[in-house]
Amino acid sequence: MQHEAHAPHDHTDHQAHHTGHHADTGKATWSTAARATLHCLTGCAIGEVLGMVVGTALGWGAAPTMALAIALAFAFGYALTLRGILSAGIAFRAAFKVALAADTLSITVMEIVDNGIMTLWPGAMDAHLDEPLFWTALALSLGVAFALTVPVNKWMIGRGKGHAVVHRYHH
Repeated sequence: MQHEAHAPHDHTDHQAHHTGHHADTGKATWSTAARATLHCLTGCAIGEVLGMVVGTALGWGAAPTMALAIALAFAFGYALTLRGILSAGIAFRAAFKVALAADTLSITVMEIVDNGIMTLWPGAMDAHLDEPLFWTALALSLGVAFALTVPVNKWMIGRGKGHAVVHRYHH
């Protein structure tokens, strides 16, 4: 990342500029954590649904379908974060490292919870895509995953980790 030379400025002004940026203050609100988690949930949900559709369409069993869904959840989660970072002019390699740092724990928690519920819900993994059981179980599992991941993201953002890293590139 290249930095342009700036005219000297008053550090008080610099501090005022950063007031409210959670990554800089070390403070994380529940609202900020929920927005970061919703971003993660979006990528996870896209990957989960696509993986389930593809695995079901190809007649795969539960294990390979779940593996594909998990891989796609990570891919889409990282891709959504990458899109925002790359648009800030960051080189791909650096942006990819930021996306990994920002999303890995969040996506991991979300996937463990989501897939754990889907696996434990009787009949959910055997349900076809045209059955309400599948969609009910998936919606509930993603909702629970969201609820359990928000505190993880709040903790990470409060320590300057996770999506706090991404927000450094938004100003």
